[in-house]
Amino acid sequence: MSSAANPDSPAAASAQPDRRRGHMRLFLGMAAGVGKTYRMLLEGHAEQEAGRDVVIGLLETHGRPATARLAEGLPMVPRVRVSYRQAELEEMDLQAILRRAPELCLVDELAHTNAPGLEHVKRYEDVEDILAAGIDVLSTLNVQHLESLNDRITELSGIRVRETIPDAILGRADEVVLIDITPEALLDRLRAGNVYPLERIDAALNNFFRIENLAALREIALRQVAEEIGAKRLTTELVGSREESLASDAAGAVGERLLALVEPYPGAQRLVRRAWRSAQRLGADLDLLWVRGPGQTLSDDHQRSLAALQQLASVLGATMLVEESDDVTAKVAEVASRRGSTYIVIGRSRPARGVARLRVPLAQRLMEQLPGVDVRIVADRSQRHGSEKP
Repeated sequence: MSSAANPDSPAAASAQPDRRRGHMRLFLGMAAGVGKTYRMLLEGHAEQEAGRDVVIGLLETHGRPATARLAEGLPMVPRVRVSYRQAELEEMDLQAILRRAPELCLVDELAHTNAPGLEHVKRYEDVEDILAAGIDVLSTLNVQHLESLNDRITELSGIRVRETIPDAILGRADEVVLIDITPEALLDRLRAGNVYPLERIDAALNNFFRIENLAALREIALRQVAEEIGAKRLTTELVGSREESLASDAAGAVGERLLALVEPYPGAQRLVRRAWRSAQRLGADLDLLWVRGPGQTLSDDHQRSLAALQQLASVLGATMLVEESDDVTAKVAEVASRRGSTYIVIGRSRPARGVARLRVPLAQRLMEQLPGVDVRIVADRSQRHGSEKP
């Protein structure tokens, strides 16, 4: 259907310059059970009492009676049923929300993956359509679902989080509200049956909900919000000081830019995430570079690894470059000069064998070729306790 035929479609919304984009407030927590959904519902009631048209687009109570009771009194858009692998699944009905066109929509669990057959793969993409239609959104997210933290969370908990969202989604939120409680208080809630059903409590206590995990996750959540506030403050200052910014540009000011050297093998994704986190802290752009040997052919496994790297670069907003050369150092130096790189990030080299042990290490060669450019070697943290074999 064309946007002309459907005035409520996101395409139509973007075609109407007078329609404002919706405002998103995101409730972020360190883990399930901290109270994100509860707080979202409280805010929804407050907005309703203030006279706004509020609906629940999607709510997950996870069997928590207090959460279900708090939702009473807020209109709820019925879910749409989707058939998948001989099962009936219930998902958020995006089109019904757009037709209903409330002032404010509550959407739980932003990182959720939709059932096949819906408009979008991920719920955050549904929320983008809702915002584009000028509808404000309240939503929830656990910090472990951020893509750049995926490896770190796995190291902490031993559990690989499969549902992730690009960090840029957090950055696009107009407000980020941290729902913070102590690990001890969360464990008390868990043991009281206020997080998971009784039959799941012991497994949770022995796995993800160990107190040392929760303490680390809380620290990560606090740091994430602090960094987000810093980034938004920087953006505001730049927008509010356009003349000063232009004058600075005219004086030849140069921003930071990271160049991470990668190869198509599974461990490279860990390096990319670490480099991206560094780039975020520096307020820098990130380029990824693979120097491919002339005529080099890739096995099926390496092809899959390369595709995964390109997908990860897209998710994180990095630029993936593939250059061909038989002189890695010279090619990296050329690309770094061309891209204006100020930092180069490389992984720890695999042990050299034979005459290769006599060669000058790549990091040293790069420092000689690129004076004034910092070179950082990123260690594989998973190897500290021998948790993974090379």
